Amino acid sequence: MSLLKTTSSLNRRVRGLAEPLDGLPPLLFRLILAPVLMQAGWNKIIGFENTAAWFGGSLGLPFPELMVTLAAGAELFGGGLLLVGLGTRWVSVPLMVTMLVAVFAVHWPNGWLAISDASSWLANDRVLEAAERKSRAIAILREHGNYSWLSGRGPITVLNNGIEFAATYFVMLLSLFVTGGGRFTSLDYWVGRVLSRPAARIDAIRAGEGSHA
Repeated sequence: MSLLKTTSSLNRRVRGLAEPLDGLPPLLFRLILAPVLMQAGWNKIIGFENTAAWFGGSLGLPFPELMVTLAAGAELFGGGLLLVGLGTRWVSVPLMVTMLVAVFAVHWPNGWLAISDASSWLANDRVLEAAERKSRAIAILREHGNYSWLSGRGPITVLNNGIEFAATYFVMLLSLFVTGGGRFTSLDYWVGRVLSRPAARIDAIRAGEGSHA
């Protein structure tokens, strides 16, 4: 019984320590997501024709021009709203839809991994098959190029383009949809406080009138 009391007491203390920081995780999620989404939206805008052709051709999506416009708008403007934490729950919805389209229409056939890593337990046949191509490419670069310079900022690798990033972003957006932009760290919080003051005054007045009745 004493162990349960001790555990309960420790849990209360941990909650007490964590509570002032409950706005920090949503803030960090927003700061990670915003530049990624805004860059993706901007890339779609500057390459609109090519992106629309890809949407309608390789992906087989209907109304490709409209789809590109919606996706680019959601990512560019939605990313900007996430950055400041305004309308966080509302903007998370179309962005989650965008991530789901990316997962199932673009990345799903490639498995989980974004980068081919044959040593990973998540490696599928596509990743394992890419290992031979990677080895051959490295051999050619060693023979005909300055390999130490080419790999000076990191090892040569092969893009697998799996669902890893899109799925991770979806989970982060889902978390923001549940928690909101974050206490103290978002415009949603401060706008909500300002808007709640008149309502609180009205409630107080009504309560006072009720007590006099």
